[in-house]
Amino acid sequence: MTGQSGAGKSTAAEIFTKNGMTVIDADALVAKIYETSPACLKAVAASFGQDIIRPDGVLDRKLLAKRAFETKENTALLGEIVHPFVIAQTLRILKTLSGTAVFDAPQLFESNMDAVCDIIISVTANEEVRLQRILGRDNVTKEQALERIRAQYSEEFFRCHSDYVIENNGDIDEFRSRMYALTEKINAGVM
Repeated sequence: MTGQSGAGKSTAAEIFTKNGMTVIDADALVAKIYETSPACLKAVAASFGQDIIRPDGVLDRKLLAKRAFETKENTALLGEIVHPFVIAQTLRILKTLSGTAVFDAPQLFESNMDAVCDIIISVTANEEVRLQRILGRDNVTKEQALERIRAQYSEEFFRCHSDYVIENNGDIDEFRSRMYALTEKINAGVM
């Protein structure tokens, strides 16, 4: 599962979990990797500045995000560094699972992990809706939120590269209904 920031992937992940599927959260894996992999942290700091590591040795995620989302090139550079660590961890997790697993990955295509997925589900929403969600959720400025939006693929890209597209433009009950219908199809093997 993928989609743009603010589209509603977290809500979709909750629904998948409630329906008995294991959700592997790429963002949570990245956070854990930053905490447990000195090699990854060192590589990120070498590319984005040593000052992204606070004096207590913890990554300043806001400063890294600011720098990583300044340009598409910086976003791609961060991905080049972090994706191999996430891929390795995800593949280790997948080997231990049985049943349906959902890989919740905002950068599914950028990491080429779409190649190991049976189906691709994208959660989409209009840009203004996503902007308002990011502003309400992430404690960033409007310009920072727009930088994040601009650093990601367009909605059209997700539509063209996905097996299923679930729109989430506001009515949460309607979105949940579509998600539950999709999980029923997946669980029934009707894909």
